[in-house]
Amino acid sequence: MQHRLGIDIGGTFTDAALESDGRRFTSKVLTNPAAPERSVLEAIRAVLADAKLAPSALSIIIHGTTLATNALIERKGAKAALITTEGFRDTIEIRHENRFEQYDVGIDLPPPLVPRRRRFGVRERIDARGKVLIPLDEPGVERVIGEIEREQVEAVAVGLLHSFTEPAHEQRIGEMLAKRLPRVAVTLSCEVSPEMREYERFSTACANAYLQPMIATYLAKLRRDLDGAAVSCPLFLMLSGGGLTTIETAMRFPVRLVESGPAGGAIFASHIARQCGFERVVSFDMGGTTAKICLIDDCKPQTNRAFEVARMYRFKKGSGLPLRVPVIDMVEIGAGGGSIARVDALRRICVGPDSAGAEPGPACYGRGGTAPTVTDADLLLGRIDAAAFSGGRMSLAPAAAQTALDGAIAKPLDLTLMVAALGVSEMVDENMSNAARVHAIESGKDMRGRVLIAFGGAAPLHAARIAEKLGIDRILIPTSAGVGSAVGFLRAPISYEIVRSRLARLSSIDVAEINTLFSEMHARAEAIVRRGAPDATLIEVRHAFMRYRGQGHEVMVPLPGGCYGEKESETFAHAFETAYRTLYNRIIPGVEIEVVSWVLSLSAPVETTAETPAVVVPHMPQPASQRSLFDPLAEFMQASLYRRRDLRPGARIRGPAVVIEDETSTVVSPTFDAVINGFGYIEMIRKQ
Repeated sequence: MQHRLGIDIGGTFTDAALESDGRRFTSKVLTNPAAPERSVLEAIRAVLADAKLAPSALSIIIHGTTLATNALIERKGAKAALITTEGFRDTIEIRHENRFEQYDVGIDLPPPLVPRRRRFGVRERIDARGKVLIPLDEPGVERVIGEIEREQVEAVAVGLLHSFTEPAHEQRIGEMLAKRLPRVAVTLSCEVSPEMREYERFSTACANAYLQPMIATYLAKLRRDLDGAAVSCPLFLMLSGGGLTTIETAMRFPVRLVESGPAGGAIFASHIARQCGFERVVSFDMGGTTAKICLIDDCKPQTNRAFEVARMYRFKKGSGLPLRVPVIDMVEIGAGGGSIARVDALRRICVGPDSAGAEPGPACYGRGGTAPTVTDADLLLGRIDAAAFSGGRMSLAPAAAQTALDGAIAKPLDLTLMVAALGVSEMVDENMSNAARVHAIESGKDMRGRVLIAFGGAAPLHAARIAEKLGIDRILIPTSAGVGSAVGFLRAPISYEIVRSRLARLSSIDVAEINTLFSEMHARAEAIVRRGAPDATLIEVRHAFMRYRGQGHEVMVPLPGGCYGEKESETFAHAFETAYRTLYNRIIPGVEIEVVSWVLSLSAPVETTAETPAVVVPHMPQPASQRSLFDPLAEFMQASLYRRRDLRPGARIRGPAVVIEDETSTVVSPTFDAVINGFGYIEMIRKQ
């Protein structure tokens, strides 16, 4: 029998989801910021006790974490150095020489992860076609390694000009570093991000080096503690692109873990969409620290090859650190249950992006927090049951929430306490709605007609209001919504993605070279995937990043598999025009098309149990009690209170209502009615 466990470390809570013999058990514990591995063990013990299983019974653990993201945002990574081509050590500081905020004279740029005094140039040069123009100056490299040794760094990134075409010089420097400084972690840009555009490649290599010692230490401690607790099953890590990898690969390329937690949520929503037959979906994942929004079409989340982390300006592209690794494309903002509310200099209510986290947490947690948060506002508005929070394991303090909101929001703005709480809720809802609108527009897509799938500890509380703002008529709250990302990990395949930059015009493409390139990429990806799936039949997916000649940005285009023939350029051109028209609603006739990068993804099939919906018998359940809610019209109303465990398929609920469960609560606003479908999901439909 398979006993599969998903573990998600968030900024506030650590979630666990165990699937065993067709049943699911979940647990949610506060994250220990100083020792997150202890939170993992605590969550595992709780869920195993609930399932009445011994630790040795576990078959597999799949783990996602925000540790990498937080280390980059909070600048708590390793002391790192950079070795680059002579004359290019300031590339990561010069950036693109553009201004993301055109008229801000005091613009703040994110400082490089590696300061200038620890960036070193070596004499060498390779041209854009991979030809060696200047041989590597090995005595010069030895001198640089001596300086790095004196700096006592923990990690070194190596990024040379055009190493994506010919990696020999980077590999030689890596060998010399390993021989001279065996205890120092080494990252080669030709391995972590072998693509053109040196700024993004150097930035990704520096981020990987910056994270390596910390992530490697954490994973080693976690593996040690699991072994000590008699948990000896395989451990896999969730990647930002939606696949799983081994602990060894995660230690080598920790930059690929930066969006691992949110990726699990997108996979969870994709599984729900496939299960229910929804073609166009927007997933809404709101936890304790952040909210994540992802567009999903045909049961596949939107993906990308690049993203930014640690943005200095919210929503401002270019204000963060660029990373070029496979990622599920989503927008992430500092709007969670623990997001702190305040009044700014213009007497406006502002929420986030900073969070109270797990320590001290929202004021109502009674752990020393004094700043008002979204959770405090939700509690006062009647959306959260203080006695049943976290299944009754954690009792909330409404008086502390009142004191925090009254002192920081209500009195400074001369508002009643309830209107102040409503103002906090409305601001965070508008922030998330606006982020969703912008993300959809930038993706060339529409929010209308989509189904909103809400999960995470705070999302079901806010889903109805978000849907009202976005004009969405249908909402789905799945079972285990409070631990959605952890459940999503159990739906992810063991996979790995490889990218190679090879500039090629379709009019003169060398098909033999492309076939050889894909063959090499397949071999490398298979070597990694086979570590976790030695006997599986692997699935290959190919893409290319293409553009019209003269353009500065590319479009991701799906490609057919197999061996390509001489007339394949016509197939590529048609695929590009289809993708380009989808994004821009037009094509540009008569302009030559070129390919910049080639992408291959290899994955093992996911073992899932087919779920059959239960027979739906329409009925009106009796509410457990009544509760007073304060709604967006700034008035109190009576809402029916239901316990989710008591609701059966076919149950119909008229809004306003609140459905409570251990990990979260679902608010059915007056504009929606709800029904429990055959899978046990809460489906809210807007009233006519």
